[in-house]
Amino acid sequence: MLLIGDDWAEDHHDVELQDESGRKLAAVQLPEGVAGIAKLHELVARHGGEDLHPGEVVVGIETDRGSWVQALTASGYQVFAVNPRQVNRFKERYGTSGAKSDKGDAHALADMVRIDRGQLRPVAGDSEAAQAVKVVARAHQTLIWERTRTFQRLRTTLREYFPGALNAYADLTLTSTDALELLAKAPTPAAAAKLTRTQITAVLTRHRRRNRDTKAAAIQAALREPQLGLPGPVTAAYAATATAHARLIIALNEQTAVMEEQVRTHFLAHPDAEIYLSMPGIGEITGARVLAEFGDDPTRYASAKARKNYAGTSPVTRASGKSHTVQARYVRNNRLADALQTQAFSALPVSPGARRYYDKQRAREAGYNPALRQLGNRLVGILHGCLKTRTRYNETTAWSHHTHPHAA
Repeated sequence: MLLIGDDWAEDHHDVELQDESGRKLAAVQLPEGVAGIAKLHELVARHGGEDLHPGEVVVGIETDRGSWVQALTASGYQVFAVNPRQVNRFKERYGTSGAKSDKGDAHALADMVRIDRGQLRPVAGDSEAAQAVKVVARAHQTLIWERTRTFQRLRTTLREYFPGALNAYADLTLTSTDALELLAKAPTPAAAAKLTRTQITAVLTRHRRRNRDTKAAAIQAALREPQLGLPGPVTAAYAATATAHARLIIALNEQTAVMEEQVRTHFLAHPDAEIYLSMPGIGEITGARVLAEFGDDPTRYASAKARKNYAGTSPVTRASGKSHTVQARYVRNNRLADALQTQAFSALPVSPGARRYYDKQRAREAGYNPALRQLGNRLVGILHGCLKTRTRYNETTAWSHHTHPHAA
């Protein structure tokens, strides 16, 4: 058996090969891409011999995606995606100085897959369809996060020189494209006060707003309210900044809509989509995000508990001496946790079983978020059962255990 530690960078990989006894066989730096993979295969062949089966090559690397990882798994190697936090803790066995080097990380990764691979999670064997869903779902969510960050910058800028715009466009919401177009058209208090009702109505009409005349009148009146002014050059500088943010959000709105369609297309083409959509609180976007983060490898989660632990919805116990506490998991996949929280909240009005379970947690004096997290944990277990048996969600079956007055 060959053990390989692979510390990757943007353009190269520091690689260390060990045998089963921990003896270093090679330590090299390989280029990213086809040439690097070819040289890695040459190293494996040189040190493993002709009788070495690909499954006897074990690789530790600090990522679970990308063409390099795909090439490793396609070669039949056992690939373990190791969390960088685990690597840092493992390296403390060697010393506590905090020293770091790429070669040192490669050595630690090789040691980890040799000594502790039973405690590590192999890279999931997700289908191509699931990988495609993951790519577009993450891209879509990242665009939304970026839009939120840009909006916060825009809002801060407006508060400093043109707070009246926040009030004027509040009914439209300032992240909407029509409000942003009006702001870009008249980014200063003086210019905004000169906007005519016809100009405002034209923008609202183009974006199919209802009650356009009423909204236009309200916006015009708000923009003509007296404003505290700043010196001309300062106002112009703020206006240029606000316009740049506004145009960036408009572009993000457009591309977010494009990616949303991509998410729907790839998710609905996946064979598990029907099961996900049968779950309460899950729509196409939320379902795509949950599928993306869980993957579709049927062997990845040995039990519902394993899936819950990966989701981060199950609690962790901290016991030391006389101290014994049960706490929420805060080190987790934040994308998955966000999607499951959304599902749990959305399930409350559509699933009587979910509502009863949530109310039971609140009756036990659990707070709003802990109760939702516990509901999400239960829904993850139900999803695991549906995927395992290849059946759609059934309200009666899912909550039968919790209909009994003494059920936990």
